[in-house]
Amino acid sequence: MRSSVPSTFSIVGFDPKTKDLGVAVESKFVAVGAVVPFAQAGVGAVATQSYANTTFGPKALGMMKQRVAPKDVLQRLVKADKEAARRQVGLVDARGRPASYTGKECFPWAGHVVGQHYACQGNLLAGADVVKEMGRAFERTQGDLPVRLLAALSAGQRAGGDKRGQQSAALLVVRDRGGYGGFNDRWIDVRVDDHPAPIEEVVRVFNVYDVTLLDREDPTDVLPLNADVVRELQAGLTALGFYRGAASGKFDSKTKAAFEAWASVNNFENKVRSDGKVWGSVFRAFRAAVSPGQS
Repeated sequence: MRSSVPSTFSIVGFDPKTKDLGVAVESKFVAVGAVVPFAQAGVGAVATQSYANTTFGPKALGMMKQRVAPKDVLQRLVKADKEAARRQVGLVDARGRPASYTGKECFPWAGHVVGQHYACQGNLLAGADVVKEMGRAFERTQGDLPVRLLAALSAGQRAGGDKRGQQSAALLVVRDRGGYGGFNDRWIDVRVDDHPAPIEEVVRVFNVYDVTLLDREDPTDVLPLNADVVRELQAGLTALGFYRGAASGKFDSKTKAAFEAWASVNNFENKVRSDGKVWGSVFRAFRAAVSPGQS
């Protein structure tokens, strides 16, 4: 049985400062994040699409792990695939070397753009401007890799995107021991499988994921646990049922245990500090929990 074609636009990228690698993708195809993106920290990132041959992901990563250059990886993948003319794939390795391939039988418009530390590719698109604008956005956007990948995805949609419409999107960024608890490299792995505005939704989900799990805050966005802040914590923890005691303004062991219990229940356990301060993002989330609608 022939698989349906994921009409897709994607970007693979590398951040030379952090060494992060990632993929962002959108498609008129359900759960595109389950098909297109592959990445491994210290190795590379892969987007395989257009009658996607999903073996390209692990095969490409295996070759890049052996330090095969991405352009040579593509040549080997294409040569070994009888239906290569229908495939499209983008790669970037841990040295930031990009490469992309678009088969001659991909549905038009189909093509790619390769730039410094990234490759953009798409098929069944509104036109060439989709991948061109993705590349420009990646180059011009200030921020870390997830911010730049999402900016590229949004720019591609503004330029027309998938000409069949929208359905799903995904963002995968890998970092050595970056996953939950440090047990794997999936630093960011968020997907929207079926939604009328999947890029906006994946951005929203990423922002929730960010404030809950990621350690990428502005280092100046902190509050000292002074008496006023602690009294507000104690009052809020009392209202939420985590604390029983006086609003003393002292961050004593009882208050600390209550705050950490609230943080754990609400998945902020990775964001608890031990230096007498609280992240501004966590404090705003706490306020919103105490008084919904307040931030």
